[in-house]
Amino acid sequence: MCLVLLTTCSSDSNITKNPYLPNYQFNTGSLINTNLPEFSQLKFPGNFVILNSPYGITGVVLYYAGGSNYNAFEITDPNHQISNCSKLSVEGVIATCNCEDGNSYDILNGIKREGTTGSYSLVRYRVEVSGSIIRVYNN
Repeated sequence: MCLVLLTTCSSDSNITKNPYLPNYQFNTGSLINTNLPEFSQLKFPGNFVILNSPYGITGVVLYYAGGSNYNAFEITDPNHQISNCSKLSVEGVIATCNCEDGNSYDILNGIKREGTTGSYSLVRYRVEVSGSIIRVYNN
């Protein structure tokens, strides 16, 4: 009986895979350095940068919430097949799909906003901070 319970309760059994988005492996390494002009806005809360492909699927938004809180999310709408309109546009803390349904998500937590169709939230990536270097990765 225990063997049956162990095999049916594997850690992957409760994970829902998003059928729209592939899992591309990437690692920014030391690319993001807040001492460089193109990333200096990440020293101040409420700012973000967009990292385009090859990071993520169509890119990654990296948002600085303050303190040691950085959030990194895929900027491809998780509730669409990948297309020309499925790359999200970011304004403030809202990422919006350019397809006709206009899905939108909060980049503070990745959760879909009211009126968004589909069941998936944004894909979150890992963030590691070491001094002025911020590493975003999913491998």
